[in-house]
This record gives sequence, structure tokens and C-alpha cells, in this order.
Amino acid sequence: MPARVIESLATTDSLSDLFSDQSVLQAMLDFESALARAEARLGVIPKSAADVITGAAKAEAFDTASLARDTLRAGTFGTPLAKALTDRVRAINPEAAGFVHWGATSQDVSDTALVLLLKRTQPILANDLSRLERALEKLSEVHRNTVMLGRTLMQPAPPVTFGLKAAGWLGAIRRSRKRLDDAFSEALIVQFGGASGTLASLGDKAIAVARELASELGLGFPEAPWHTHRDRLAALMCDCGVLTGSLGKMARDVSLLMQYEISEAAEPGGQGRGGSSTMPHKRNPIACAVTLAAAHRVPGEVASFLSAMVQEHERAVGGWQAEWPIVTTVIQSTGLAAASMAEVAEGLFVDADRMRRNIDATRGVIFAERVMMLLGAKLGLDAAHRVLEEATRKSASGSRHLAEVLSEMPEVNRHIDAATLRQLELPDQYLGSAEQFRKSLLSFSQKPVNKKEQ
Repeated sequence: MPARVIESLATTDSLSDLFSDQSVLQAMLDFESALARAEARLGVIPKSAADVITGAAKAEAFDTASLARDTLRAGTFGTPLAKALTDRVRAINPEAAGFVHWGATSQDVSDTALVLLLKRTQPILANDLSRLERALEKLSEVHRNTVMLGRTLMQPAPPVTFGLKAAGWLGAIRRSRKRLDDAFSEALIVQFGGASGTLASLGDKAIAVARELASELGLGFPEAPWHTHRDRLAALMCDCGVLTGSLGKMARDVSLLMQYEISEAAEPGGQGRGGSSTMPHKRNPIACAVTLAAAHRVPGEVASFLSAMVQEHERAVGGWQAEWPIVTTVIQSTGLAAASMAEVAEGLFVDADRMRRNIDATRGVIFAERVMMLLGAKLGLDAAHRVLEEATRKSASGSRHLAEVLSEMPEVNRHIDAATLRQLELPDQYLGSAEQFRKSLLSFSQKPVNKKEQ
């Protein structure tokens, strides 16, 4: 279903649907039906009961609004759900009703349902991140020789290439994605511990039922139930936070490059995209805006999850009850940021000519470091720095090119010949190891992670 109006700048349609009432309810019912089938397979409950429970566990047959109201009184969704499912099964087969939720506790339902939703989230995120990675690889290759201003503390600096900048974005996003994949692998495990995390009610069948349940749901099987041990989920939330931060860094760069007075890049446009209600001339960085909003939102949510980790004994009061809206917000924000920046990268307009004009507009002062290093070998860096400070002041005050000013300074002419000064303001002559770094970033990004090196 489409996102609610209040969430329209905070999620995508696919993730809104995944975390809809019907989807969440069905994930919980999937736990209940899988548990019944697992127990029936091992002779814990009758197969006929499991068949009835599975047939009854369909979300469309339940009143989610009523369940939500009952949840506020029960303190967990699992309790009213188990009662509602039992009532529905009883209406079909009274004998089967006694085997609903056999040996489970309410948190088993909620936690495993959450994990099932996260499992369904992973391919959605992976698809958009793959789109983004492919687009950034292409941008990096196409613009490997496209020179542009480097910018430090928001001021012009020696040149870089747009190919290197795109590779930098790609490297950070791929590193974040690899960590996220590992976190998903750790977190996608079944929760089944019963009342106190010992499964005592199932006797000697407990471990077998738990393993069968995990298999039935396609989830991993942990060493033990983890009711109050939220470290795996916390790691996943943290890695979502890092990834969203990396996406936000890219969004910040692109939005700055889109400023009218810079105009070196632009998001893809289109009907209804990036316009203004009052200023028809505007082309706003909308995808960057929603990504930056996500990057602002997620850190606080991650911090909330971390604070909720301090949970009491075998079952918490308030800790795990706080998690559902936090996880939902983090996942949807991360997904929105990934989808938005994939769209940006796939359609990004790069104005190489404007990048070159912006370099030329500095009148060569961004190459002061280059001259300072040449002079430093003869005069020492301190003396060379003083010479270049004077030269750049004269350049700025007289609106003259740095090379012209330098050609009139005797202390420069004694050590740097005229031919070198004429070449001073060629940006492609002062790119250092930009291309090697670009290739290294792309090459590293394509390697599988060696966990021993992490």
C-alpha cells in the first residue's frame, strides 16, 4: 500500500507495504502456523490441529484495529493475537484450539515476526544499493579525467577528478553495505524461548521443535533464546546508521554542487520533480533532501535503540516494547536514502565545462601549494609560504592570475623558469595520485570482505 501522508518523505512504497498492519500481522501469524507445523511434525501436537491453525492464520480474517487497541492494554501484540487466533481456530475445530501458541510466549511471536520483516527488507535494500553501486561505477569511469575543484572547509582547493569523488562515494557505500550484510546474517535468527527462555514446557522435544521452527521459517538457529539480549539487532541498527550517513554524505556533496553559483552537477528532473510552488526557475535537490532528512533522523533512532538494550533479567519492562517503531523508522529511512541516491546516481547530470570554468575562475590561486613545494625545495617551506601568501594577496586585490603575479617576483624567477610558470594553471598537471586512488577504491570495493582483516 502507499505510504501515509505523514510518512511520504520518510519511506518508499515497498517498505511502507512491508511494515503495513496487514504485513506485520501476517508475519506474526506465520510464526504461529510454522510453530504448529513444526510441533506436529515432531509429534508434539496433532497434525490435524496444525492444519487448522495454518488455515486460520490469514491476516485478512482479523480486525487489526481491534488487535491494536487490545495490544495497548496487554503490553504486547502477541497476547491478543494468540487469543484472536485461538477464537478463530475454535470456531473451525474446538479441539484444535487448545494447541494454538503451544509452548511459546508473546515475545517469541513479536521478535520472530520482526526478524521475518527484516528478512524481507534485505532484498529491497540490496536491490537499490546494487543500482547505486553500478551507477557510481559508471560515473567514476566516465569522469575519470573530468577535473574539478577540490573543496576544503567549503573553499577552493587543488583540483581533483569527479571520477575520484564518485569512487569515494562508492567505496564508503560498499564498505557500509558489507557491514550491513554481515549484521543481517547475524540478526536473522528465530526467537523461541517460552516463558523464561528455557522452553521447559516442551520437555525433551524443546530443542528439536526450535530447530524445526527455524527451518520452517527459513531463519537461523541461535545458541539460545535471546529475549533480553538485543546486541544483534543493535548492530544491525548501527550499521543502518553508518550506511545512511554515507548516503547522506553523497547527498550533501551533490546538493552543494547543484547550487546555482556552482552548477557543476544536477539531479535528474522531470514533471513535478524539484520544482517550487512560487519560483518556476528552481531545480531543487529533492532526492538529496529526503536522503539528508533520513541521515538526520536515523542517528537519534539508533541511539534510542542502544539505550533500550539495558533490559532486565529474562524479560524486559519497556526495553523491547520500545523497539518496533525505532526499527521501522531506521529501516524505512535507510531504504528511502538508498532508493533516492540510486535515482540520483543513475540520472546525474555532470557539467564538465562548468567544472573547468570554476577552476579558471580562481585565477590560479588553487595552485599556490604547487608553487610553494617547488620553491620550498630551494628556500625552505617557511620562506616559500611567505612568498605565496604575498602573491595570492596581490592576485586577489588586483584580480590577476597567480602565474602573472609570480612572474614579476624576483625570488620566484630565480628558482622557477618561465615555462614552468606557464604550465602552472593546468589542472590535469596537478592531480597527483588521483587516478591510482580512484582505481584502488573501485578495486577494493569489488573484493569480498576477509573477516580476519576486519
